Amino acid sequence: MTTALLVILSCLCLRTLAESFLNRLNSGHVAKLRGSVPEGLGGISDEKSWERTVDYTLAKSRLGLLEDWYGALITAVAVVWFLPLTYVAWVSGSDAGPWREIVAVVGILLLLQLPELPFDWFRQFRLEERFGFNKSSLGLWVTDKLKGAVLGFVIMYALVGLLLWIYQKLSHDFPTTWWLWGFGAFFLFQLLLFAFWPMFILPLFNKLEPLEEGELKKRLMALADKSGFRAKTIEVMDGSKRSGHSNAFFTGFGSFRRIVLYDTLIEQMEPEELEAVLAHEIGHYKRGHVPKRLALSALLGLTGFWLIAYLTQASWFYVDLFSSTDLQGRLGPVFLVLSVVSGVFTFWLAPLGSLLSRKHEYEADSFARDAMGGSGSLISALRKLHVENLSNPLPHPLFAAVYLSHPTLPEREAALRT
Repeated sequence: MTTALLVILSCLCLRTLAESFLNRLNSGHVAKLRGSVPEGLGGISDEKSWERTVDYTLAKSRLGLLEDWYGALITAVAVVWFLPLTYVAWVSGSDAGPWREIVAVVGILLLLQLPELPFDWFRQFRLEERFGFNKSSLGLWVTDKLKGAVLGFVIMYALVGLLLWIYQKLSHDFPTTWWLWGFGAFFLFQLLLFAFWPMFILPLFNKLEPLEEGELKKRLMALADKSGFRAKTIEVMDGSKRSGHSNAFFTGFGSFRRIVLYDTLIEQMEPEELEAVLAHEIGHYKRGHVPKRLALSALLGLTGFWLIAYLTQASWFYVDLFSSTDLQGRLGPVFLVLSVVSGVFTFWLAPLGSLLSRKHEYEADSFARDAMGGSGSLISALRKLHVENLSNPLPHPLFAAVYLSHPTLPEREAALRT
């Protein structure tokens, strides 16, 4: 057991133990709330809905606990055995050029997604089916996975190929600064992907159509104009093809921005509630949350590329993890290891990311309240979202601090009323 492997496996074990502790802590907290509707949720959820919410939360927790340990086992096997064996076998030989290395990196990363499929299947066709959310067929599920694999290969091939090309062209002449160019190319690639996702990639999986003409569209477009969000259209996504869950989201930036409403959301809500949801999504745009998150992503990316540059020059990295000094200077092994183990270390930053996300949700709620001239319609919409999606409004505080990207329902209502 080399030093690098010992550090990675120790941190992996610590993260998995922390995830298990938080999971069990939240499960125990929620289980104690079984029975009568907790004080403060009266008028939001009846006893039958509350029991289903508790059962759904506990079922997801049990599955999540198994996934955490299973994922940790897969990561350990990948780092100790699978990555060095498959990479060396793939790129060995005198004719192992850069294109073979690109295929090796992308192919190995895609192969590592295969162990996740049993849990994905069970979640969709057992857990979600049990609670009435699954609307997908097995054929559609398989088609989605195949599309995702092909799309993932194309995107990763383009990105990894670009970065390897930059490394080969610049690392000799600019050994200390090539990674800045690599980061610039990566960030530009990320921006293009973010811009084109709603126009070219999302339609490969879901049908997007402009909201049909009528009173609802007039009201929503009028609200968008009043709020300073000049939208050509508001799109509706056929989320009901796969799930009974409802949602809305804002994506893209500049002239590429889109607000997308699930068709299930439109079915569940009244016009004034949909206006409030739209105002909330516009709030993310008006409060500058997209550029702020892109700036944070850029900072993290810059740090990541500095680490990549450091590891390509570290002989211990190749010796400890690939048992070879012949690979030193190759970018492929560094990409593979960081792709597999980065979450082991970034997990401890999750509370900060969740805190920032909750701050942005409060700001978007505040914008929606002002745009609607009151908080009533947004509170009503949030309550429906929680009830229809069986979302747990009362998680354990520590679990919420680490994982929740949105404030709890009581917290949002309290903030909206002040």
